[in-house]
Amino acid sequence: MVVKDELTKLGLPYTIVELGQAEVEGSISVEQHDQLKTALLRSGLELMDDKKSMLIGKIKSVIIELVHYTEEPLTINFSDFLSQKLHHDYTYLANLFSEVQGITIEKFIIMHKIERVKELLVYNELTLTEIAYLLHYSSVAHLSTQFKKVTGLTPSYFKKLKEKRRSMLEDL
Repeated sequence: MVVKDELTKLGLPYTIVELGQAEVEGSISVEQHDQLKTALLRSGLELMDDKKSMLIGKIKSVIIELVHYTEEPLTINFSDFLSQKLHHDYTYLANLFSEVQGITIEKFIIMHKIERVKELLVYNELTLTEIAYLLHYSSVAHLSTQFKKVTGLTPSYFKKLKEKRRSMLEDL
C-alpha cells in the first residue's frame, strides 16, 4: 500500500504492485525516480533498479512467501520451483544470491524457517510435530537439530525460556 500511495502521489500510473515489485506505465524522469527512491526510503523500503538487485529481491520474496504464508507442501524440489517461478536456471540464481548476499539460498531459507518456528513456538498454539509438518520438515528430529544448530537452543528450551520470562514479568 505504501508503494501504491507513493506512486499515486508522484502521478506515476502503475499496472502491478505486489510483494517485491512494481510496474510503472511508460518511463519516469530522473527527478521522479529520485523522489520515489527518497519516499520509499522514508517508509523503510528500498528502490531496486538494477536487474540483479531486482532478481535477488524476487528470490527473497518467493522464499518469504513460501515459508511464512504458504501451508501447501511443495510437490517439486524447491530449486525447480524457484527456477520455474523466476524463469532462470537455479545454478545462476544460487550463484548470484550467494555472491550478492554472502549466504546461500539454502541458509536464507533455513534462517526464515527457524524464525517462523520461533514465532509459532511463542504463539503456543501448535505442537512441535504440527510445526514440523507445517514447515515441511521430514521429522521433528530434523526440525530440532536445525533449530539447535541455528539458535544454540532446543525448541523445547526456547519455549521454556519464553514461559519463564513471562512468569517473571508477572511477578513485577
